[in-house]
Amino acid sequence: MTSPLIGGAELLERAVGYTLGSLLLIKPELLGRPTPCRAWHLKALLRHMNDSLAALHEAVDSGHVGLQAATGDPAADLVAELKDRACHLIGAWTATQRSTVSIADRQLTGAIVSCAGAVEITMHGWDVAKACGAERPVPNGLAHDLLELAELFVTEHDRPGRFAAPVPISKDASPTDRLVAFLGRIP
Repeated sequence: MTSPLIGGAELLERAVGYTLGSLLLIKPELLGRPTPCRAWHLKALLRHMNDSLAALHEAVDSGHVGLQAATGDPAADLVAELKDRACHLIGAWTATQRSTVSIADRQLTGAIVSCAGAVEITMHGWDVAKACGAERPVPNGLAHDLLELAELFVTEHDRPGRFAAPVPISKDASPTDRLVAFLGRIP
């Protein structure tokens, strides 16, 4: 079996495809609903996703990611903006072979950045579906690949700040449930 790190752009494309399906569930009246991301409502999650996609686009375009979040309020229609940004992101990552990306004083490979982006995009796609009251499991192959990566990327240092503690779950659980539980969400 090949490591998911080798196909970073392809994995990112699969993550965006899954998440675009979750974005279709959003209705304006749901924007205030809580998400599995502690203390966040759906509109805040969408803003965060917008910032994340902008950072990933910056990484592929310039080879550098600034650490400042976008200022101001996103466009009135957050969902339309996210869909547009996601599609442009895939085009940029598949058209460019970015070998390294600078984030603050660190140099990372483009594959690591795109794979970390795939984990985040997919998990937030799952969060969006949950906030909308829908069950949208991550496809098994994608969840399996992302779990391998999440176990590399998410350390105890990241908890409890960026991720909650892992949720205990059976080793026989589905790949989606194992991924979700590892990232501190209740399957």
